[in-house]
Formats: sequence, C-alpha cells, structure tokens
Amino acid sequence: MSDQHQQQHAHRNFETRAIHAGQAADPLTGAVVPPIYQVSTYKQDGVGGLRGGYEYSRSANPTRTALEQNLAALEGGRRGLAFASGLAAEDCLLRALLVPGDHVVIPNDAYGGTFRLFAKVVERWGVDWSVADTSDPAAVRAALTPRTKVIWVETPSNPLLGITDIALIADVARAAGARLVVDNTFASPYLQQPLALGADIVVHSTTKYMGGHSDVVGGALVVNDAALGDELAYHQNAMGAIAGPFDSWLTLRGIKTLAVRMDRHSANATRVAELLVAHPKVTHVYYPGLPGHEGHETAAKQMRAFGGMVSFRVAGGEQAAVDVCNRAELFTLGESLGGVESLIEHPGRMTHASVAGSALEVPADLVRLSVGIEAIDDLLADLTRALG
Repeated sequence: MSDQHQQQHAHRNFETRAIHAGQAADPLTGAVVPPIYQVSTYKQDGVGGLRGGYEYSRSANPTRTALEQNLAALEGGRRGLAFASGLAAEDCLLRALLVPGDHVVIPNDAYGGTFRLFAKVVERWGVDWSVADTSDPAAVRAALTPRTKVIWVETPSNPLLGITDIALIADVARAAGARLVVDNTFASPYLQQPLALGADIVVHSTTKYMGGHSDVVGGALVVNDAALGDELAYHQNAMGAIAGPFDSWLTLRGIKTLAVRMDRHSANATRVAELLVAHPKVTHVYYPGLPGHEGHETAAKQMRAFGGMVSFRVAGGEQAAVDVCNRAELFTLGESLGGVESLIEHPGRMTHASVAGSALEVPADLVRLSVGIEAIDDLLADLTRALG
C-alpha cells in the first residue's frame, strides 16, 4: 500500500479500514477479496528483476502483505508484521530487541505462554526479568534496573482482567529508556489503540478476536517507528515463523467483521458479568466494565468498550470451579478465546498451568469465560444451569 493510500485510510473510520485497508480489488480480475497466493517462489524478470518485490514467500507473499497493511492501518501504525502464532510474534520481537544481559519487566498477570517464553526460553538465553503490577506505575519503576530494555503490558490482562494505564506506563518507559510493548489481544484494535497512547510495539494473537472464528492460528506485531519496523522485518525473514497465505486470508476475512463482533461481545459480556455479580455461588467477578472494578475508570478512558472476557471465582474452591466448567453446555469447554462461540475454561489447570508456583499463579477457584455472540438469553440460562 502506497504512502498516499495509507494517508487516505488513516482518515477513514475503523470499520471502513477493517474492510478496505490493504485490500484493493485485484488488478487482473477485479476480485474484491485478495487472492490466496499459495506459492513459494516467483518468476524474476532477469536476475534481481523482482515483480512487486516478491522473490520467495518466507520473505514476502501478496496475501500476507495485504494482512500486514491492514493490521498497520487498524492499529494506526506504520508497519505491521504477520506471524504463524502470537508466541512466534513475541519470540521474534524479543530476539530483535534484546541481547544477553538485558532485563525486562513483565506483568504479574499475563498469558501463561508469554510467561513460559520468558521463564523457560528467554531466560536461558541470558535475559533477566522481574514481575510488577503494571497497573501501578510506582511498582513498575521499582522493578526497573539500569539494564531494563522492555516493559511488557497486557491490558486487559489474562485471566484476571487487570487494567494498565498505557499512557502512564509509556511515560515510565520513556524516562527509563525502555520500549513499551502492549499485548492488545483481549481488547483488539477496535476497542483500544496502544500506539496512540504512547506504546512502542503492539502484539496480537490474531488467533483470537482478529480472526474471530476459531479456525486460524496467527500473530502480529505493529509499530510506528520505521527503523524498528525494518529491524523486526529482518528478524521475521531470518527466523521464518511467518503467517502462511491461507492463514493470512482467513485472518483478513475475520477482521472485516471485527467491529460488529466486538460490539456484540462487549454487550453480551456486560450482561454475563451482571448475572455473575448477583449469583450467590460467585465470590468475585473480574470485568473492567463493572463500576466496582478497580481499573474501571482507566478502562473507560482508554477503551471504546470493555470487551468479551469475564473471569469469576466460585464458592466451594477448585473442584466447584471445575464442576461449573464441566456442567456448561452452550459455553464450550476449551482453551483459546475470541471466537464467535462462547468458551469456558479453568485457567489453573488449562491455559495457565505453566505459571503454577510463580508470582503469576492464578486462583484455583477461578473460571474464565470468552463470551461469544450467541443470543444472550441462551448464554445466561446456560451459566445459571452450570452454576447450579
């Protein structure tokens, strides 16, 4: 996409960008959806004579290019990069930004796979990390060292739905000479724009709300700094964990309806949270849309709505929480999140088993919901039945 086209899309509303950015009609046939370029290599017009810059699909593929341009437009960034998974994106980012001896501040509530990447992989490479409550700027400052190069934030966080003030932590990062990374997976770019709030890099598991249909695995990085974008693209090509053309096409397909889906996810999750707050067998509800949530005011300031993720704790302890998960019917028992169908899971035994015994360990009586876009009355009835 040319700079002129980028500028045109920058002035358009989100819903329009989601459908059109990076997705001009095919010049050969007029197809309104980008073709799936299921190809590994490209004919060159003489040695070094590349058509459109394409030579080998690890380096670039037209379907992936369309997705990467779309991702950049949605996050208000200059460069988007698409990967085989969210963790592949994170791995590329960390190896591009860090060298042995560097230090990272990570949140005290985060996706278990992200924690595992730091604790079991990056640490062996000689990178140190410390845990901090990123909702508290003073706690983040206290965790900094002279070697801190990255501050990592999830907001809303997984699975306790904590909220971090992105602009405040961006100020902390700048003062420390560190880069701020924001995992925007739970919010999606429709609900939250971290780059506009001062973040340096946005991370996504596009498997989740971006794809939206539980049929594709992918990841993304988006940045505003052109030199950083070039560095990340170099590592993406050198390391090779790129999004394939069909996965890129599926993700683009999902993104077209992101705005309308997120509106419905948020509306349904609000109703679910309200039911849970009133239920006698629920001891605590984590949802930033609730006025009693400690991050509610910050979330209202930096998010368009509050998203589709709700977590809650069950009276009776771990077994009671497991029983709720097993009794649910319409809420499908499964890992992942962000699809049109509702999911339920027990984080302590499923998505967050890797943080057991660490500072990120989650309560044993916790249940996490990914609230889908089904009819809300059916979802409420299923939860009421599962709670018993």
